[in-house]
Amino acid sequence: MEKKRGIFMQLLIKQRVFSWTDTYDVYDEYGNVRYFVKAEFFSLGHRLHVFDAAGNEIGLVRQKLLTFLPRFEIDSQGIFMGTIEKKFSMFRPRYDIDFMGWQAEGDFFGWDYDVYEGGSSVVHVRKKLLTWGDTYVIEFMNPSHEIPALLLVLAIDAVNCSDDKH
Repeated sequence: MEKKRGIFMQLLIKQRVFSWTDTYDVYDEYGNVRYFVKAEFFSLGHRLHVFDAAGNEIGLVRQKLLTFLPRFEIDSQGIFMGTIEKKFSMFRPRYDIDFMGWQAEGDFFGWDYDVYEGGSSVVHVRKKLLTWGDTYVIEFMNPSHEIPALLLVLAIDAVNCSDDKH
């Protein structure tokens, strides 16, 4: 995301290293806990529940079963928001994203990509290197993009994890 006038907000997603399921803590740019993400231990397919700091469920990323390539549905506060599906490609990861009219481009394999809405970059994602456990940084300018961006990044991560297990 090109630096323009305005204030960038950040979320830092840190995966818990010693956990039985995919578990993440999500912090704002000041180190305050904003969200908590926990996968279901016993479920058919991958299911990630997203909770706010008060413990209220605000989102769900769930794997659609019986598909050739990994496909996930994204809900926010009980409302279906869209899907993401891994597309067949030989060298670079590619995704079919049907979520809020957004498109994503960049180096998904290296976790450095931008999300676009109507040709303008609205979210930038990058992976922090040399950290204990996976750590991702989400940058955005519009506060209304905070939860959708978080859900999309978690869905892309889930697609990649599911694809690795095939």
